[in-house]
Amino acid sequence: MSQASNRHPILFHRHPGNPILTADDWPYPINTVFNAGATLLPDGTTLLLCRVEERSGISHLCAARSADGISNWVIDPEPTLRPDPDGHPEEVWGIEDPRITFVPELNQYVVVYTAYSQGGPGVSLALTPDFRRFERYGVVMPPEDKDAALLPRRIGGHWALIHRPVTTWQGAHMWISYSPDLRHWGSHKLILRAKLGAWWDANKIGLSPPPIETPRGWLVIYHGVRQTAGGCLYRLGLALFDLEVPERCLLRGHSWVFGPEEPYERHGDVANVVFPCGHTVGPDGDSAKIYYGGADSCIALATASIGEMLEWLDKHGTPES
Repeated sequence: MSQASNRHPILFHRHPGNPILTADDWPYPINTVFNAGATLLPDGTTLLLCRVEERSGISHLCAARSADGISNWVIDPEPTLRPDPDGHPEEVWGIEDPRITFVPELNQYVVVYTAYSQGGPGVSLALTPDFRRFERYGVVMPPEDKDAALLPRRIGGHWALIHRPVTTWQGAHMWISYSPDLRHWGSHKLILRAKLGAWWDANKIGLSPPPIETPRGWLVIYHGVRQTAGGCLYRLGLALFDLEVPERCLLRGHSWVFGPEEPYERHGDVANVVFPCGHTVGPDGDSAKIYYGGADSCIALATASIGEMLEWLDKHGTPES
């Protein structure tokens, strides 16, 4: 395992060609592109479903495809999924930050995204077999709620959704909810609390990409938002949850593992942000590509080893009570 000069292990390795996608790559005029969901298509092509912010400030989703997941992106010539404020008034101020889960039982991709309504951001869900046709299910978690992704298989006969509601109870925390049909949700359980005080992940946390299923549990990359004198600082940490009881946190790291350092992460529409919404896992089952938004202005790529992340949690994590 490579080591940083300060003796902390380097788990996320930035691609030397970062950023891999910017507004200049887009086939039509936009403001910025960032926060992309990711998946591997059956032919091995990497698909990113990117959040695209128009100059109006409203966001839509647009697909980009690449044979190697790094370069030569083929971008849809027009928005792939637009807001539909007439049919879905909860999308009146745009749709944002998609997370993609392929669900073998349905033989479809489930896209969970933030719908920005007049009442605030809520969690919406859509199914697609090919990223050309979408069946919207509408809002499944009302405002204020976001940072959500579906687990790829049923748990105890029910679908499971991780999400981040905002309450008045000491910050914003990660929850899990269960459903028999992807439409009606209940059995809400808190799974990871934001810490208090000076911790890097105090007061506000949220899921980043969808959880990665490993033999040891669901490996979760989550973000923490620290309020500083210079504004918000978004960094990433790791946690591991039980495979069959995913509300049970087995290990949580105490320190962050990836934060904004490069100019494209430090400077942009929102400074000091690394924010992944998607990843893909290689044929070896260990190598992962992590796709993240930099400063809400571009899409960048980092590579990581699932085994090394689990090893780090063994050394630097403790169970949550």
